[in-house]
Amino acid sequence: MDIHKILICDDSPTDLTNLKNALKDTHYVLITANDGTEAIKKAKSDKPDVIFLDIVMPGIDGYAACRALRDDPETKHIPVIFVSSKHQKADRVWAQMQGAKNLIAKPYEPAEISAALMTL
Repeated sequence: MDIHKILICDDSPTDLTNLKNALKDTHYVLITANDGTEAIKKAKSDKPDVIFLDIVMPGIDGYAACRALRDDPETKHIPVIFVSSKHQKADRVWAQMQGAKNLIAKPYEPAEISAALMTL
């Protein structure tokens, strides 16, 4: 998969910065969102190639945002990778059922972010 633009969504400024730092030495254009609603809007307007999405967020959580992205013809082709503190086996299964390609557990090593992109 040819990746140029990545949307990162997390309600925590610290976690958002950590994800940006994990990708800072790459050639990707990074777009950020602070909640599920903003992620859906930016996915439609900015057309990212991949979305890194937190699960636990106020308002529309990551699961609901992933379902909305999956069910929309404009965004259904964009792979979603969850990055979350929720990482039990049931969480992984549920993430896949919502349409996510992967779930990376917080805390993570930057190499895990790069490795997840390589599997797309």
